[in-house]
Amino acid sequence: MADIKVFISSVQSEFAKERKQLCEYIRTDALLGRFFRPFIFEELPAINLSAQEAYLIEASQCDIYLGLYGEQYGFEDADGVSPTEREFDAACHTHRHKLIFIKQVTNRHPKEQQLINKAEQQVVRKTFTSYEELRNAVYAALVHYMEEKGLLRLLPWDAAYHPTATINDIDHDKVRTFVDLAKERRGFKLIYTDDNLPRILRHLDLLSEDNRLTNSALLLFAHKPQSFFPASEIKCMAFPTHLKSKPVLSYQVFRGSVFELVDAAVGFVMEHIDVAVGEHHTTSVDVKYEIPIKAVTELIVNAIAHRTYDSNGSVEVAVYRDRLEVWNPGQLPYGMTTAMLSRLHNSMPTNPILATPMYLAGYIERMGTGTTDVAEACREAGLAAPIFEQEENFRATIYRKNVTQSIIDCQSITKNVTQNVTQNVTQNVTQNVTQSKQANRYIKIMNTLLTNRRTPLREIAELLKVSERTIKRDLNVLRQTYRIEWIGSPKTGRWEIEKFDNNNKNF
Repeated sequence: MADIKVFISSVQSEFAKERKQLCEYIRTDALLGRFFRPFIFEELPAINLSAQEAYLIEASQCDIYLGLYGEQYGFEDADGVSPTEREFDAACHTHRHKLIFIKQVTNRHPKEQQLINKAEQQVVRKTFTSYEELRNAVYAALVHYMEEKGLLRLLPWDAAYHPTATINDIDHDKVRTFVDLAKERRGFKLIYTDDNLPRILRHLDLLSEDNRLTNSALLLFAHKPQSFFPASEIKCMAFPTHLKSKPVLSYQVFRGSVFELVDAAVGFVMEHIDVAVGEHHTTSVDVKYEIPIKAVTELIVNAIAHRTYDSNGSVEVAVYRDRLEVWNPGQLPYGMTTAMLSRLHNSMPTNPILATPMYLAGYIERMGTGTTDVAEACREAGLAAPIFEQEENFRATIYRKNVTQSIIDCQSITKNVTQNVTQNVTQNVTQNVTQSKQANRYIKIMNTLLTNRRTPLREIAELLKVSERTIKRDLNVLRQTYRIEWIGSPKTGRWEIEKFDNNNKNF
C-alpha cells in the first residue's frame, strides 16, 4: 500500500498542468504507485482551516517535499512571503526529505531566484525544460529515495546497507569471539581491539567507508539481530509421531546471531535423537548419535546461510519419530536442481557476504560441499541418503536409524518402480522432475507404513500434502513389488506388507 506522502509545492497557476500530470504519473506508475502517495493543494477537501494553515500542515507532515520552482514567485502575504516559500521553510523546520526541481526560464522573479538560492544551500537541485524531463528526473529521485530507505535493492540482500542501524548496534563481545574462532580455525590475521572494530567489519565487507552497516553485519554481530529482522529466528520442534500434529514433545524459538542460532538448533536436535555410549578405557567417552552431528550441523548451517531473508518465514527444524526435517524459506539458485545437490557442484550462496564469516568461523567447512558432506556422513553412519526437495520452500530430510533399513529396501526398488511407471514415456526434463517427486513419495509412503502399521490413508495424505486419490494411485504402483493390504476394521486394523522375492520376506 502506498504510504509515503509526497507534497508537491509550486506556484499553482504556473505549474497547474505539471502538478496534475505528476500526481497522475506517480499514482499509476507500476513501481512508484506501490510506495508513494502524491498530494497537491487543489485536491484538499473542504476543511475548517485557512488555506495558509492547511498547506503548512501538509508541508510539515509529508514524507517528501517536492518543490517546482520557475519564473513566478507567486502571491505574497503581509510579510512579503509566498506560500511556496512558506511551505519550503515548514519542510526545512520539520526536517522533511526535500527534492527541488527548477525550470529553466529566461526571466525569473528576483524573489523566486532568492528562494532558489536558499534551497540550493540545503539540497542538490535538478533543472528541467519540459514535462518529460521533469517526469524522468522525479522518477530517478524517487527511485534513489527507495534505495536509501532499503525499499528497493540493487545489491544482494546480505550486502545491502541497513537504513537506520549504526555501529553502536554491534556487540563487541560477539566480534571478539568471532575473531578468536577465525584465527584458530582459518588463520584470520586481524587482531581484535575496540579501535580496530571498524577495520574488521570493513575487511569482511560488512561496513562501508561512510560507516553504513550491511544487513549481514546485523545478523552476525548485532546485540539483538531479531529487533531488525524478526523472521531471522529459528523454530525447533519435536514430535512423538511421524506427523506434524499435537501433542508436541518440545517447541522452542531461538533468537540471536547466526552463530548462536546454529549452536542452539544443533543442540536441540541432538537432545531429541538417540545416542549410544561405547566402551571407554580412558577419560574420554565414545558417544555416537544415530544421526551424525556433522550432518545435522550442515543442514542447519545451509538453511540459515542460504535462506531468503526477504521472506517473513523462519527456518524450521523438526524432529519426528522417523526423521529429521530442516526447511527454510527460499529457492535454489537459478540453474541449480535438487539432483545436483547430491554431487559436487559450484558454490552459489544466496547470501555470499553472510557466508564468508561463517566459513572463517568454521561453521562452513568448504564452499559448495555442504550437501555432499551430509550425504557422505549419512552413508558412513548407515543411514539412507538425505532427500532434498524444492517446492514453495526448500526442505531437507534425513531418516533416522530405526527406519533406515526399510527405506533402503524401498530405495532399492524405486528405480524399477519408476521405470514401470514411465517405460512408455519420452524422457525429458519435466518428466525427470516428476519421476523424482514420485520416487520420494514412494519412499515416504513405505517408511510410514513400515513404522506405523495403523496409519490410515487420510494421515498419509496429510503427511505428504497430497490427496488420498494420489496415495491410492501410488500404492497401486508399489503393489507391483510389494503385497500391501489393510487387514481388519478401519479403526483397529493394520497394514500388512510382504515383499515379492524368492525369500518371501515379511516386514
